[in-house]
Amino acid sequence: MIYALFYIAAGFLSMELSGWFIHKYLMHGPLWGIHKTHHVHTKGYFEWNDLFSLLFGSVAVILIFLGVETLDYRFWMGIGISLYGMSYFFLHDVLIHRRMKFFRKPKKGYLAGIFKAHQAHHATRERDGSVAFGLFIVPFKYFKERSK
Repeated sequence: MIYALFYIAAGFLSMELSGWFIHKYLMHGPLWGIHKTHHVHTKGYFEWNDLFSLLFGSVAVILIFLGVETLDYRFWMGIGISLYGMSYFFLHDVLIHRRMKFFRKPKKGYLAGIFKAHQAHHATRERDGSVAFGLFIVPFKYFKERSK
């Protein structure tokens, strides 16, 4: 069981770390044409940027299929990536961008810090000048309370 939990955590963490790198250097680089649909408000429910979710989800599905017979590390890494994807959808699409209006904007704590970091990321609609490219791991300064 510890074996499985280790690889689930490794899959989750690898998505946050690789996601940061991909977001900063590819999405805000050569893949900006797709990612900019996320920074510029467009009509409709879906945006071209959602293709990245399909790509990352496909990696998880492939790993799960490759490891399901023996329940080896590939299966558990795929589960970790899937858990990351579900957490990302809930936090990023539902809570932050309010694609589904279930919850209010967080006012304090960890979720409020993530919310502030994401707002800072979207302060520009341009390819360059963005900050805070991670989702779950963001600079500490976004968790500090503002003085009144």
